Amino acid sequence: MITQAELAHLETGTTVPRAGLGAHVRGYVARLRGGEMGALPAILGLVVLCVFFSALRPNFLTAGNFANLFTQGAAVVLIAMGLVFVLLVGEIDLSAGFASGVCAAVLANLLTLQGYPWYVATLAALATGAVIGLVLGFLVAKVGIPSFVVTLAAFLAFQGIMLMLIKGGTNVSVQAAPIVAIENRNLPPLVGWLLAAAAVGGYGATQLLRYRNRRARDLATDPMSMVLIRIGSLAVVVGVGVYVLNMERSLNSLISSNRGMPVVVPLVGVLLVALSFVLSRTAYGRHIYAVGGNREAAHRAGISVDRIRISVFVVCSSMAAVGGIVAASRFSSVDARTGGSDVLLYAVGAAVIGGTSLFGGKGRVGDAVLGGAVVAVIDNGMGLMDASSGVKYLFTGLVLLLAAGVDALSRRRALATGNR
Repeated sequence: MITQAELAHLETGTTVPRAGLGAHVRGYVARLRGGEMGALPAILGLVVLCVFFSALRPNFLTAGNFANLFTQGAAVVLIAMGLVFVLLVGEIDLSAGFASGVCAAVLANLLTLQGYPWYVATLAALATGAVIGLVLGFLVAKVGIPSFVVTLAAFLAFQGIMLMLIKGGTNVSVQAAPIVAIENRNLPPLVGWLLAAAAVGGYGATQLLRYRNRRARDLATDPMSMVLIRIGSLAVVVGVGVYVLNMERSLNSLISSNRGMPVVVPLVGVLLVALSFVLSRTAYGRHIYAVGGNREAAHRAGISVDRIRISVFVVCSSMAAVGGIVAASRFSSVDARTGGSDVLLYAVGAAVIGGTSLFGGKGRVGDAVLGGAVVAVIDNGMGLMDASSGVKYLFTGLVLLLAAGVDALSRRRALATGNR
């Protein structure tokens, strides 16, 4: 996007000044002071939590527990990714948890009770999620019922639908190998390294291409040193992660080996890249931010506000369906508790803790991953400490309240400094 300063330089024919690394850092500090906190609070919180639990429970940093963090938090992260879209337009979806449960129940019903192939059951579950989102979005955007009321009603109704789908609340097993493999199988170590190289290479190529294009058009861009730091940082994080996941996690490797990246990790990565591209590189994504920032102004600019509002619910419920499939894979079954209990609270918490604003107009899909990591670390660390459910919920609630407070204060600061 071209800024006003860049437009002025283009009109006058002058060259946009190139800022060095020092100027970039000073600009970042100025944005922090102006209320643009971004993902910094979540990153700092994640570091503090990891240090805290590692000091109290040394087994927190083992390879086996590191892999458990991915499998434990995957379903919540996927649901949170969809919730980001809804939150960006200033709405809320309280039914996302049980929507994932309904889609998982559709999957289990078709697989186990009806005998359909796994791919048919999977497509049916995803289609169910899309239809759910379409109905919710229509009621909110066209009928005019507040999203809180619509999704709260759906939250209650979906529990009944689940009970009917799984025959009164019985436990329905899911045995299809491709579904079970998502959460319970690992990729060969070599495949993990190849995927890591592809991810870092793709990110690096994208960053360098963007830098070159903006320089060619004489637009302001980050200094090359900052671009290289980003690429190098990602390479280090991904490399360390793959190295740890490729370590042997089995207690007796002579009997069975347990090493490699869980299958669910690249699934989350692919969806993260795809949805991030949609939000940051397409007109549809820009329209979502416009609607969330100022609905009336978006309407005057010719954006179909109602269509955007309906579509984000479709995305949210479709991602809830993916989360439900992953949850069914993790437990190899579906019952009345699938998608219930604390799933919704953790998913909303993940999006908000990661940096997505509850007021709309600010957030990224990556926030769901970062916030989901915080939630997973809390849940996992508390489990290792044998903390009671009450303590776990209290601690998670305080973290969520702190994140919401940071969001509100940063928003107030941004308004006061004119950065909003």
